[in-house]
Amino acid sequence: MTPARKPAARRPAARKKTTAKRPTKKVSTKRSTAKKAPAKKKATTKKPAKKAPPKQSASARGGGRRYWLVKTEPNVYSIDDLARDGKTMWDGVRNYQARNLMRDEMRPGDPVLIYHSNADPMAIVGLAEVAGPSYPDPTAFDRKDKHFDPKSDPDAPTWMLVDVAFVDKFPAPLDRQTLADVPALADMMLLRRGSRLSVQPVTAAEYKAVLALAKRKARA
Repeated sequence: MTPARKPAARRPAARKKTTAKRPTKKVSTKRSTAKKAPAKKKATTKKPAKKAPPKQSASARGGGRRYWLVKTEPNVYSIDDLARDGKTMWDGVRNYQARNLMRDEMRPGDPVLIYHSNADPMAIVGLAEVAGPSYPDPTAFDRKDKHFDPKSDPDAPTWMLVDVAFVDKFPAPLDRQTLADVPALADMMLLRRGSRLSVQPVTAAEYKAVLALAKRKARA
């Protein structure tokens, strides 16, 4: 006879581990309504607009002096008329190339040789100088003037002029043949065949040669 088996002792049930829940942080989804202060703009200082340089006289240009020759018929306006008036506007020029020279190139103080054309003799007779900046030729708007131009608009003038002031009259006129005998004047525009422009540029060397010739003629 086998002894009866004792019932197996029950193991106490395992305790369930309880894990404490960590409190979750609530993340706010609302955006801050506080307005950010606007970023400060850098102060910018406006540079003053550059002013156009004023027109300079020939002496102030430093090496920019130009020399000129202008033609006039002595029975219309002679070197003696200029000496009497002291200064006059050089009006009536109706050639575009001559107009451009007066408008764009001539400056106050530029020396000018006065040439008598359509005369006997045709000659350089004296000196003048540009007496001011160019401006519209008023004879172009004067219906009674022989140089009147009906196409010239006062608001956009076609023809310009400069004032010319008397400087000196040569003791003896320098006629074309006398000028042609001077080697330094061989290329002078005045002496070129077919050169009829009433306002002509003259080089510095040519201008000096004319003055030297005038002095020699005065001593003769």
